[in-house]
Amino acid sequence: MIPWLGAQTPFPPVTAALTEADGAPGLLAAGADLSPQRLLDAYRQGIFPWFSEGQPILWWSTDPRMVLFTERFVISHSLKKSLKRTERSMAGGGPWEVRFDSAFEQVMQACAAPRAGASGTWISGDIMRGYCGLHRMGYAHSSEVWLDGRLVGGAYGVCIGRMFFGESMFARVPDASKIALAYLVRFLREHGVGMIDCQQETAHLASLGAAPIPRAEFLARLRDAVAKPPITDWTPISAF
Repeated sequence: MIPWLGAQTPFPPVTAALTEADGAPGLLAAGADLSPQRLLDAYRQGIFPWFSEGQPILWWSTDPRMVLFTERFVISHSLKKSLKRTERSMAGGGPWEVRFDSAFEQVMQACAAPRAGASGTWISGDIMRGYCGLHRMGYAHSSEVWLDGRLVGGAYGVCIGRMFFGESMFARVPDASKIALAYLVRFLREHGVGMIDCQQETAHLASLGAAPIPRAEFLARLRDAVAKPPITDWTPISAF
């Protein structure tokens, strides 16, 4: 049985999360709200919200935890070609451009849009409002790929100290989401961010170099990373 959180109820310790034997491994609590302060409190403790439309707010702390170490990001041959094309375009005033934080809400809306083979979205109106609030506070950021002035791909997440928590990606043309992620990973690595929290274990994330680590190790790395000074200049790298 998981606890129900009121507006002022603190999160239980993450070790209280359900296990595989309980049928919902990682589920920690339900309720509360998605205010920016509640979200920041959750992320600092290794907790994240994830729920479907019609469900209460559900809070999770999975074990193991899927993470991407920035130095282990895998760039496939096809992605390498796409990155070179993008870099040449940005250097020569071509149609491709990578920006950070110029269209955060648009990126979230695109990530929330229906996808082939999927029913509904977990990015609800409350999620949108909470993370847009974090963006206004300087904690949530987007990496965006533009083609001829049109947003064609992107990724967004939360950054506290030198820890980045990845949330979602989208693409409207091939490789656009991977380009956005590649530029974000490179930027984060150059600014001392060693690990991106991926939350959910998927084959797609694994193909990019992500892998699960024990929750205890994740939390130890998390505590160190969030205590570091924040990144103050979110200007994307000019060359990959």
